Amino acid sequence: MAELEGYGVNERNTEVLEQYELEVRSLRRGRGAWICETDRGLKLLKEYKGTQKRLEFEEAVLDALKRRGSFQVDQYVRSREGALVTVAGDGTRCILKDWFADRECSVQSEEETVRAVTQIAVLHRQLRDIPLREEWNLGSILAESALSEMRRHNRELCRARNYIRRKQRKSEFELCVTGNFAPFFEQAKQAEEGLAALIEAGGRPRQYLCHGELNQHHILMGQGYLAVIEFNRMHLGVQAADLYHFIRKVLEKHDWDCRLGRRLLESYERVLPMEETERKYLYYRFLYPEKYWKQLNFYFNAGKAWIPARNVEKLKNLEAQQGARDRFLEEIRR
Repeated sequence: MAELEGYGVNERNTEVLEQYELEVRSLRRGRGAWICETDRGLKLLKEYKGTQKRLEFEEAVLDALKRRGSFQVDQYVRSREGALVTVAGDGTRCILKDWFADRECSVQSEEETVRAVTQIAVLHRQLRDIPLREEWNLGSILAESALSEMRRHNRELCRARNYIRRKQRKSEFELCVTGNFAPFFEQAKQAEEGLAALIEAGGRPRQYLCHGELNQHHILMGQGYLAVIEFNRMHLGVQAADLYHFIRKVLEKHDWDCRLGRRLLESYERVLPMEETERKYLYYRFLYPEKYWKQLNFYFNAGKAWIPARNVEKLKNLEAQQGARDRFLEEIRR
C-alpha cells in the first residue's frame, strides 16, 4: 500500500485496506467514513454493524442494477478472500464500496430535480424487474406500513400537545405549538383516516423493492450520468414513498410551487405511470404534516428544557408555508 502520511490514518484502516486487491494512494475523512483514492478508482471505507445476509441482499440488487447500465450505484467491493466484511485486529467490522466524487443534486435547480425524478422512475422500474429471492428473508426487509407510521406519529403528536397544555409557563416554541397545533393535527388525522379507508376498500398499493431514503443527498450529478447511492435502507414497500420523500424535500425549498410539483410528478409518470391506488397513497403521504411532526418529536425527545431558536423558526416557517402547501394538496387531490 502506498505511503499515507498526513491523513491521520490509523492502524485499523491500514489493516482493513491491506485485505483488498488494490493500491491506496491517499485517504481522507468523509462523513462517518474514509474516502480512498486507489488504483481501482474512488472507494469508501466505513464501519459496518449489520448482518452478512443484509449485505448479500444489497449486493445482489446493486449488481443487477449495475448490469442494466442506466445509472451508477455504490456497489460493494469484496476482499482478496472474497468477503464482503473485513475485520480489523481490534474486531471492528468494515465494508468497502465504490464511490463517486460528484456533487449532490441541487434542490434549488428545477432542471436537476426533474432529471433526478426521472432517474427515480427508472430506478423503480428496474427494481420491479429484479426477482425476489427466498434467501433474502423477505419478512426482514418489509418496511413499516405508512398507516402504522401515521398512527404512531399521531400518538406522539398528542403526547407532545398534552405535555405542553399542562405547562404553566410556556417557551416561545411551546406558544407556537399552542397556536398552530389544531390545523396540522387535523391534516394528520385526515391522512391517517383516508389511508385506512383506502386500504380497507382494497386499495393497498402493490409492494416492490424501494430505495428507502431517497433525497438530494443520495442522487449525484456526474458528467453524463447520475449515480444513486446509499441503499442501506432498501426494503420491500410502496415505491411512491421514495417519490414522496424526494419531492417533499424539493417543494419545501420552493414554497410548495404547484407548477413545479406537477412537472416533477409528470416527469416520473412519463417513465413509470402510477396506478390510481398509488396516486391516492401519494396524496395521503403529502397530506400528512411530516415536518411538523418532526419538530414536535424532536422537542419531546430532547428533554423539553431548551429548544434552539432555529427550531422555533422552522415551526414558524411551516405555518407560513401552509397556504401554499394546501394549494398544492388541492391540486394533486383533483
